Amino acid sequence: MIGKLTGKIDSFDTDHLILDVSGVGYIVYASSRTLASIGQVGEVVSLLINMQVREDAMTLYGFADKTEQAWFKLLTSVQGVGAKAGLSILAATPADQLGFVIASQDKAALTRADGVGPKLAARILTELKDKAGQIEISAPVTGAAPVVQDGAPQVSVSRADEDAVSALTNLGYARAEAYKAVMQAKGKANDNDAENVEALIRLALTELSA
Repeated sequence: MIGKLTGKIDSFDTDHLILDVSGVGYIVYASSRTLASIGQVGEVVSLLINMQVREDAMTLYGFADKTEQAWFKLLTSVQGVGAKAGLSILAATPADQLGFVIASQDKAALTRADGVGPKLAARILTELKDKAGQIEISAPVTGAAPVVQDGAPQVSVSRADEDAVSALTNLGYARAEAYKAVMQAKGKANDNDAENVEALIRLALTELSA
């Protein structure tokens, strides 16, 4: 099995790249977000790999980091979510934000992905609600309140969010429950409290006790 490939980017297509590894060109499928961020033709890149082997094909899926790879595995564990849909979701929503999307049951965020309708989005949210906490948050330090785009909120994750979630899990709350409470609190908080850990914890505890 192939777990990682390092080579020179030979070319890109809409849903894959060809990675030249010592003269051998590997077709590696990836999300459009990953394809856009890993570099230019001729540059060297390392990708984590999931390999699917079937009777008629061996397909490679590439990921820029462990968080994206872990989410791909989790998403494709849901019935009806194939590799194509999994990559589409990762293209529509950054991997480091999916935990908050699922915890807050944000169906609109998932249906922005090509090939994911309301029924499939609802199934993903239901089946992964208690599993999302298996993947640690690895978000950038920047970020504030959710941004609205095309009528649906895009979850933005800050260091204060991460610290508030960590504090709530230390108090015994399930991680998914903590995610949802923090996002609800952040949506109601003023600008100062939205980036203040103590204020977020206090507001989230109020949401949890409601």
